[in-house]
Amino acid sequence: MTKMTKPNSADALPINTILAGDCIDIMNGLPAASVDLIFADPPYNLQLKGDLHRPDNSRVDAVDDEWDQFSSFKVYDEFTRAWLKAARRLLKPDGAIWVIGSYHNIFRVGAALQDAGYWILNDVVWRKSNPMPNFRGKRFTNAHETMIWASKSEGAKYTFNYEALKALNDGIQMRSDWVLPICNGGERLKDAAGDKAHPTQKPQALLHRVLVGATKPGDIVLDPFFGTGTTGAVAKMLGRDWIGIEREEKYRVVAEQRIASVRRLDKAALETSTSKRAEPRVPFGQLVERGMLRPGEELLSMNGRHKAKVRADGTLIGNDIKGSIHQVGAHLENAPSCNGWTYWCFKRDGKTVPIDVLRQQIRSEMT
Repeated sequence: MTKMTKPNSADALPINTILAGDCIDIMNGLPAASVDLIFADPPYNLQLKGDLHRPDNSRVDAVDDEWDQFSSFKVYDEFTRAWLKAARRLLKPDGAIWVIGSYHNIFRVGAALQDAGYWILNDVVWRKSNPMPNFRGKRFTNAHETMIWASKSEGAKYTFNYEALKALNDGIQMRSDWVLPICNGGERLKDAAGDKAHPTQKPQALLHRVLVGATKPGDIVLDPFFGTGTTGAVAKMLGRDWIGIEREEKYRVVAEQRIASVRRLDKAALETSTSKRAEPRVPFGQLVERGMLRPGEELLSMNGRHKAKVRADGTLIGNDIKGSIHQVGAHLENAPSCNGWTYWCFKRDGKTVPIDVLRQQIRSEMT
């Protein structure tokens, strides 16, 4: 499963593999500025005392593992600062981090993030559509967890695939509150005894949204608290490279088996929607230079009210006005501005064709 690559470093970076050991020690041994995104699901330090039972007296399989237990807030804060420092060293200048937690730890983590030099971009609330009930009836049902998304530093040009997330959300701008179910049913991994393989396994839907929104195919994603490998499984499926760090052997075994069964999507399936601003700029004059439109050819407005002729220098002339496709369109419509690409069209074989079709043809050749 291991693949070695060489980033801007003399040391090799072990991608698409699970590294065994302490996350701080391992991160400190990896090449600096080599990772595009970090997704971290650190111990929550739940401070549970005693067993929790349901109304029928059955025991709740809560998080009571040794790895989630710290002797004091001071010890937990020292641990948090240490792993965040190691993680920040690994991020590329325009890299980013996502950290998920509950009310037990996320506020402490948020302060440590800022103290370490990260720049918080958003907090995202994962609202669970099927949360575990509050069995004791002394508090609100704990129905959400919080994720903090931060860039390595202020001014970093982090990845944010706005249009892809909008497409995921049926064409509506993605908000910072995500309603997704907790991991259950067939997705919940089990050990040989039929028990939960990991008490805090995250749903694939959560990681899918994070990786589609904040990475590009070929990016390297690191998870320092890998668990049963949800990050690696989703990253592999989406054509991202990944590195997992996990100290517990029982989780590594489950994660390796899980990821081995995942099929990487083909290139066409991995393409996501991009914003207009992110697309290559194509001057209108390039259409004239390439003979797609000829000097003297007549363009029509989409509403059919106006005409203009193409000139050899890529400008238009019509009704005593000459200028760019945008300027002429705005003048003819007596409007403050006009997008000439969507305003003008031309005739081919008796059909009306928007000039933007020609621009998209050139753009497709650039990618």
